[in-house]
Amino acid sequence: MISRRSMILGASAAAAGLGLFGLSQRFAMAQHAEGEFEIVLSEAEWRERLTPEQFYVLREHGTERAFTSPLDKHYEAGLYHCAGCDLPLYASEAKYDSGTGWPSFWESLPDAIGTSTDTSFGMVRTECHCRRCGGHLGHIFDDGPEPTGKRHCINGVALTFVAA
Repeated sequence: MISRRSMILGASAAAAGLGLFGLSQRFAMAQHAEGEFEIVLSEAEWRERLTPEQFYVLREHGTERAFTSPLDKHYEAGLYHCAGCDLPLYASEAKYDSGTGWPSFWESLPDAIGTSTDTSFGMVRTECHCRRCGGHLGHIFDDGPEPTGKRHCINGVALTFVAA
């Protein structure tokens, strides 16, 4: 039987862990705000520019629910741009259906994205972000198709589509 004291201690430890996760995400965003990127805006400016969902994903490293983006099953010819700064990121020719519920690409456009190591949630993943504004896009995995073998699993809300 779990004692009341054990429950309180366990809940406190979980809350502390979540707090540290939040601090690490805020620290990462603070580093981005110090000029690492070409486009640097205040939190208020980003909130004015983006929808609440875009802000959550691009600026707070959130993830949209799988199978909710209209861009997941979108295959028209054109380019996918960063929803934060309009930088072209992915060509429709590199898009494929990964079955994961998020838009997936086997490569980005040259000099469009940056990467970093994401150790959140007890995993080690390669995070990708817009190289110009630092907006969080998603993650890159090693289970994609040829010719790269990569799967850029991207939040659709982080993208806008521009037809060819």
